[in-house]
Amino acid sequence: MSTHSLTKASLRAEGLPRRRAVNRLMELLAWLAAALGVAILAVVVWSVARRGAGALNLDLLTRTPVLFSLTPVRQGLANAFAGSLVIVGIATLLALPVGILVAIYLNEFARPSVRSAVSLALDVLNGVPAIVIGIFVYGLLVVGHGQSAFAGSFALACIMLPLVARSTMEVLALVPMSLREASLALGVPRWRTTLSIVLPQTIGGIVTGTVLAVARVAGETAPLLFTSSLVGTQVGWDPHHALQTVPVAIFELAESSDPADHARAWAAALVLLLFILFASLGARWLVARASRRLGAVR
Repeated sequence: MSTHSLTKASLRAEGLPRRRAVNRLMELLAWLAAALGVAILAVVVWSVARRGAGALNLDLLTRTPVLFSLTPVRQGLANAFAGSLVIVGIATLLALPVGILVAIYLNEFARPSVRSAVSLALDVLNGVPAIVIGIFVYGLLVVGHGQSAFAGSFALACIMLPLVARSTMEVLALVPMSLREASLALGVPRWRTTLSIVLPQTIGGIVTGTVLAVARVAGETAPLLFTSSLVGTQVGWDPHHALQTVPVAIFELAESSDPADHARAWAAALVLLLFILFASLGARWLVARASRRLGAVR
């Protein structure tokens, strides 16, 4: 028997052709899954853009809605966009520092038992439905005090907190332990090691996690129905009062019988999609910039 025949026989005995076929099948399934995900996103974006592009104009961003009018008037959702900026901005200011500090404590300083317990609590909080958080904040802050943008921001911050904390924990765990050990071996305190060595390595992941959390809460409707939905039509910036938001405005316009209201709802949904797109691009730019500056320092 020739050497070539022996080689082919040994390969068949080891199952190499079968493993190659299985590998190609798994690659094909992974490619199809990725294509399906992209296709679903493309269909959603195209559907929203096709229905909302016609009503997307400057009036949508600069004019306020008119509740009752006998003649056609130019209307917009300026109050909703202003309210969303206030509520989401305050929610980010509340959740971002707390989430990052929780992640740093759990990953760098906490005992394994504490880390396991708090991580489980964060996972449970992340799985709590948004409407349940809205009811909780309604009973905690709204009953006896009235609706306000602060209450809505607190509800959104409760949703953002586990997202920011868990994403920060994941990127902190990716930092090599050798960097920490080298810094500690030089006599640098652990807090300074975390601040100067560990955190600069994770700025990209923290920014990405924060953008994803902001994109998640920017489209939440259920908590805001309980905390900040009894609003007027004027643009307001005072967080002590209830403010209109884009998701609540879309919900209310979708229930209207006027086709013009439906068009404004689709246009507002398109603006939300564009916001998420540009926020993601901005996060990528910040990550690339931070990586370049970190490389220059090295």
